[in-house]
Amino acid sequence: MRNFILATVSSLALVACGGQEPDASPEAATETAAASGSEHGYETRGSDNLADTMASDDASYMADGATPDSDAANDIPDSTERPVMQAQVVLDRIGFGPGVIDGKMGMSTENALRGFQEANDLEVTGRLDQPTKTALAEWERIPATRVVTVPDSWAEAEYTDMPDSVAGKAKLDRLGYKSLDERLAERFHTTVEVLRELNPGGRPAGSSASADAGPYDGANAQAADGQAGGGYFMAGQQLRVPNIGADRIAPGAIADADWQRTLASLGVGTEQTAVDRIVVSKAGKTLKAYSGDKLVALFTVSSGSSEFPLPLGEWDIVGEAYNPPYSYDPEVLGNGDGETYTLAAGPNSPVGVVWIDLSKEHYGIHGTPHPETIGRAQSSGCVRLTNWDAARLAGMVSQSTRVLFEA
Repeated sequence: MRNFILATVSSLALVACGGQEPDASPEAATETAAASGSEHGYETRGSDNLADTMASDDASYMADGATPDSDAANDIPDSTERPVMQAQVVLDRIGFGPGVIDGKMGMSTENALRGFQEANDLEVTGRLDQPTKTALAEWERIPATRVVTVPDSWAEAEYTDMPDSVAGKAKLDRLGYKSLDERLAERFHTTVEVLRELNPGGRPAGSSASADAGPYDGANAQAADGQAGGGYFMAGQQLRVPNIGADRIAPGAIADADWQRTLASLGVGTEQTAVDRIVVSKAGKTLKAYSGDKLVALFTVSSGSSEFPLPLGEWDIVGEAYNPPYSYDPEVLGNGDGETYTLAAGPNSPVGVVWIDLSKEHYGIHGTPHPETIGRAQSSGCVRLTNWDAARLAGMVSQSTRVLFEA
């Protein structure tokens, strides 16, 4: 991730997205990120990688003749071939985001394939055709899934039921994850339903016990309800997950300790390509990122509606706020008069984990608490991505990055 401090975002009255008052001043970003995992509230993979203990060992996948450096207890071969999911995890790693990784062809995966094809001078079909498979063969050693052990610290975290009403949300100190299940799904860029499919009976697919009743099977999983983040999954449990990578957090790369924790929780690394131009297409529902003339990343987005259309034209990036609070104003949102509220930060904030402020007053690029809606549900004028894609984009852009919104 590029180490720079963007202009202060002191008060953003987001005319279409609501309002927020994030602090992206230099003073707010001067806390040095120490290498100790305990100081950051999570167990790190190691002193050379401050991602969490469930991080992917990308280097081992790509080294000739090497095997991934995983704990023998976690080395459980998958029982199912997952070619679409394998393509999704590769595309996700190299910057062409397929959205929610679910092993199915859909709009976001087709957009990701189009971006990869364009970047590699292939016929742009949006299909996993033979020329595309050949081009992706460089990464064929990366399996679709891997098995991880849920860290004990994830059970110690605070999880809170999220009220439906804005007034109820305004009473919370943080709009964090509702459950351990939800947090695990976002960590691996997927859904709780997909994680359940990958872990029948609560055991990793391919495990000798996966078809047998056990301490994590569907009937007994509710025993976890009494724990923090109660649900289907538990700390200490082995899980098969989508094999996302590019999640290495380099020591010293992040000055803001809270943002470092967020990146670790999202499975987003700090080694991102610097881009000098991004293009948002309303018709294509995509955000393309360029380094020079080279397309280096593509993400599916939601952008605008009939009431709050995407503001076409060229804009600058003037600020960036990590884990911002959010000011709800019904009049600004076109919902008439009513009480305004300030909502706390967190992944379940209406703007997700990051706000990239634009020179078009009140507009920005941000995350969402509902990744499954990206590209389908309309936004209130701004550009919305999954939290993990928004966090990755934040590591690519700077104040010199030009932003173009086109029809």
